[in-house]
This record gives sequence, structure tokens and C-alpha cells, in this order.
Amino acid sequence: MSGFVEKPEPVQVPGLTHLHTGKVRDLYQNADGDLIMVASDRTSAYDWVLPTEIPDKGRVLTQLSLWWFDQLADLAPHHVISTDVPPGAPADWAGRTLVCSSLTMVPVECVARGYLTGSGLVEYEQSRTVCGLALPEGLVNGSELPAPIFTPATKAAVGDHDENVSYEEVARQVGAETAAQLRQLTLAVYSRARDIARERGLILADTKFEFGFRGDRLTLADEVLTPDSSRFWPADQWQPGRAQPSFDKQFVRDWLTSPAAAWDRTGEQPPPALPQDIVERTRAKYIEAYERLTGHTWS
Repeated sequence: MSGFVEKPEPVQVPGLTHLHTGKVRDLYQNADGDLIMVASDRTSAYDWVLPTEIPDKGRVLTQLSLWWFDQLADLAPHHVISTDVPPGAPADWAGRTLVCSSLTMVPVECVARGYLTGSGLVEYEQSRTVCGLALPEGLVNGSELPAPIFTPATKAAVGDHDENVSYEEVARQVGAETAAQLRQLTLAVYSRARDIARERGLILADTKFEFGFRGDRLTLADEVLTPDSSRFWPADQWQPGRAQPSFDKQFVRDWLTSPAAAWDRTGEQPPPALPQDIVERTRAKYIEAYERLTGHTWS
């Protein structure tokens, strides 16, 4: 089983139509047809949306995405119109709300990898490939790849896994021209972000982007280059051949699989609530990522 442990009821706001409750974000539409994205403090692990929130997480992700959109503006346009909270919305929406253009979304998760880990490592150990791309022998967990690669995936519903697919499958789904654009833009944005992160003592191991069309132009959507959509590792602790420490919800995953949680992730019972120390350590890791990348103090 998987999904929401406790699915929240959508907030009703005058003039807004609720469209979707995702793992982290709630999506609305206003009378002009613009989309309102509200990043909650929900967190997910092992295909479950957990019953415990991480305070400020939604604001950190939103503010970090906005910072990255600015760094990438010359490479790719983005979908953000404003950060104004709609009239009548809860005060808690401040800092976590984006008013965005409605795009024609491309049904592909655009993943760039510069290092071998995660599902890429699993495939590599079986076939020496990732998404059908041949890689050299001798790579291990955390190895830097000879060059960044584009490894797309299909977008999954809440509770399901994204599924890695080949470039050829993407071209079949969206057309050869769009597939080529997606690959070029994904790798260009990844390379820019990798270099920025490196200057700040961080390794951007991999990341995923979502794109949509505004007219005939591909546009960055959703969140970008946050600890929820990317693996950031401290460069001074990088050691290929083992799992790397990361700026994400690893504390949550580690606790859920520990004896302290007493939870069987292969069973039918939902995961338990998180203890306060795990919540605080996870919140601190998100804030550290924000501060190290942007150079701004979180307040």
C-alpha cells in the first residue's frame, strides 16, 4: 500500500478552484486561468505522504526555487507570474505561494545525472547502462560520470514510482523535436546549476525538471533544484563506493527503516508519526541547503 496516511481537505478560497492535492503541493486555479501553487510542509518517503509535517519546508522549497529561477533566467523561461497571496487565502500561504502561467505540460520527468546513485545505480549494476545509455565499467555508488546524462522518466501518480524510460521512448511519446529540446535544455540547466553548487561546496548529483509549453516555447515549471527534486552532497565528504550524506529527508528515511520505527515498509500498515528530533534535524538540513546555496540567512 501507499499514498496519503491522512489526506488533507483542500482549503476553500473565494475565487479559486481547487484542482489537485499532490504529495507536497496543492494546486488551484483563479478566474484568469492562472495556476496557484501552494507548497505545504508535507513530506513523503517510500511512496507514502507521512502524517508528520516538517515546519517551514514548503517555504524553503518555494524560496529556493525562486532563487534558482533567477540564476537560470537566461537559459530557460519559467512559469512564475508573482508571489502574491490571493485575497481571502490563509495568512499561512505567505512565502509558499506561486501564481504561475498555465502551461501545456510535457508528460515526462526530465532527469539529469552527473553522478551514479539511486535508480541509476541499480540499473548500472545489472546492465552497465542507465536508461539504456551505456556507461564504462568500474563505476560505483557515488562515482562521477564521464559527462552528465539525460535519463527521463514517466510521471507517476501519488503512491506510485516514476519509471525510467529511454530517450527513444520519450521521442515516441512527444516527438523527436521536443525530445531533443528537452534533452538539450535539461543538460544545460543541470550544468549551470552544478557549477553554481560546486562554487558553494556542494555536489549536485542529479536533479529532475518539469517543462511545459507556453505557446511554442519550453518553460520551466514546478519546483527547481530543491532538496526534494535533487540530490545535493557536501563536496568535502564525497567518497565514491558508499552512500553519500545528503541535504534532503535522509533522516526521515533512515528512521523509518530503523528498529525504532517498528515499521514494515513492505507491509500494509502506513508509516508512523515522526519523532520530534527527526523533524528538527530534517528541517535544519533543508535550511542549511538553502543558506549554503543562496548565501542568504533563513528567517
